[in-house]
Amino acid sequence: MNMSTVNSAGVDLQVFTYGDEKKQPIVLVHGYPDNHSVWEPVAKLLADKYFVITYDVRGAGGSDVPRKQADFRMALLSADLKAVVESCIGERAFHLVGHDWGSIQSWESVTADGPLKQRILSYTTISGPCLDHMGYWLRKRTLNLSASAKAKVFKQALSSWYIGFFHLPVLAPSAWQGGLDKLWPKYLKHREQVEEPEANPTQGKDGKHGVQLYRANFRNKLINPEERHAACPVQLIVPTRDNYVGTQLFEDLHYWVDELYRRDINANHWVPLSHPEKIAAWIEEFVSGVDKGKMSGALQHARVRPERRKLPLYGKTAVITGAGSGIGRATAFKLAEAGADLVCVDINDEAAERTAELSRLLGASAWSRKVDVGSAQAMQRLAKWVEKELGGADIVINNAGIGMAGGVLDTSTQDWDRILKVNLWGVIHGSRLFAQQMVDAHRSGHIINVASAAAFAPNRKLAAYSTSKAAVYMLSECLRGELADQDIGVTAICPGFVATGIASNTVYTGMSDEEQAAKRAKADALYQRRNFSPDEVAEAILKAVLTNPALSLVGAEAWTTRLLSRFAPALSRRVARIDITP
Repeated sequence: MNMSTVNSAGVDLQVFTYGDEKKQPIVLVHGYPDNHSVWEPVAKLLADKYFVITYDVRGAGGSDVPRKQADFRMALLSADLKAVVESCIGERAFHLVGHDWGSIQSWESVTADGPLKQRILSYTTISGPCLDHMGYWLRKRTLNLSASAKAKVFKQALSSWYIGFFHLPVLAPSAWQGGLDKLWPKYLKHREQVEEPEANPTQGKDGKHGVQLYRANFRNKLINPEERHAACPVQLIVPTRDNYVGTQLFEDLHYWVDELYRRDINANHWVPLSHPEKIAAWIEEFVSGVDKGKMSGALQHARVRPERRKLPLYGKTAVITGAGSGIGRATAFKLAEAGADLVCVDINDEAAERTAELSRLLGASAWSRKVDVGSAQAMQRLAKWVEKELGGADIVINNAGIGMAGGVLDTSTQDWDRILKVNLWGVIHGSRLFAQQMVDAHRSGHIINVASAAAFAPNRKLAAYSTSKAAVYMLSECLRGELADQDIGVTAICPGFVATGIASNTVYTGMSDEEQAAKRAKADALYQRRNFSPDEVAEAILKAVLTNPALSLVGAEAWTTRLLSRFAPALSRRVARIDITP
């Protein structure tokens, strides 16, 4: 790290650089009440490939404190950025990243017509909206008479209480002088889940004088906003647990940015400190894509599509196994209509592609993959592909399954291996691999495991099938408890007799081919007469994704077997003696 001083309109700014100055430059701008040190973990990770520039904004760290409030106006903050980059890289173009107030003030350079706008190759914004955009957002929703619009304004007002506090004449600066600077590291640790940072020797100064940034700009910008359009690609990183900047503030950003990429992270406000590896990786991926003129598959998938943004699952990626037919295909259509993009997985590649093709007609982006869900290696390849090409999964529907009828004594070792490989191991692989992916990416999500009413209904002729589905139910319950703290929901879906075609493919153990064919025909006819469609199960799956129940019972059979197992177990055991197969 090298340190220097740059003068901007009579104010000395302390500048820090990392890496080789001949490499592509990236400028990182910090927020309030921080200084350049908030970016240090990210800067060190980027320095191997880029020339990284950070600086203390006026009033913070080692930079001068202007005398007047007017000296903190947005135009002067933009002039500071210009002075820093000209000192460090001359007239070269650069990539820009801002967090918190650093993001707010950087929007001025990104959107205001001036000498910097055309030199900014890309902009990554984290937890800091453009104040002009925010002004239009507030005006639009304040004039809107709907209750939901008013609720969004009220919600953001509650989150932004501190802004009103900053405008009080004496209290905010006095709080920092009265010992808040000593408590700040503890606040970050307990409120923001940031490992307690080293004491910042300028924390009191940073907090005291930084309030002028809000006082000098907020009222005018929000009351008299200007139309501000970005000329460069913008990557929007949204911490979904941000206690100060609500996700609703970015609903209209696509109006102002033609090429917008959005990436959510399940984290609190100070992500440069709490998740430096992930933030550095996303910055590097975005900068590299802009420089090469071709975005990665994950970024292409992250590009905002305004025409679908109001759908409840917009921006979500769903992986569906057994998507080539039945419940899997119906679920694909239901999630596509709700805004999700799909990875349609099936052992039958033509059927999977047909589902993907039909889903595209519903407006979704959809891909098909041929995968044997019972193969750990095949599922690992699938998970790696989804992570590399699409940035990871938000929703996983472990639906693939096969039917099998016969008693324990009639079911061979090979039969057990076959059904457990698909019905249980397929669910284990899908749950374990994608849950780990979600946790590693700090991504909230949902895992749906399709079990069956048979999970609660012992029967002398459904031993293997019922065992596999009961195991799926218990797996789901255990996984739900394990992932609850990670904001990842898990639901077991237990449908009754669904007309999916599974009956015509069920294996009847201990029977000849002719006997099996006759059984399948009778079973399929019974399922058709029951007329319980996959669409009803798909509707329950969509509802589960949105509401996160632990268990979803679908159909009269599921409710009956569940109630019997809980409240009349003796009767359930008597029923188990009856051969219910056709």
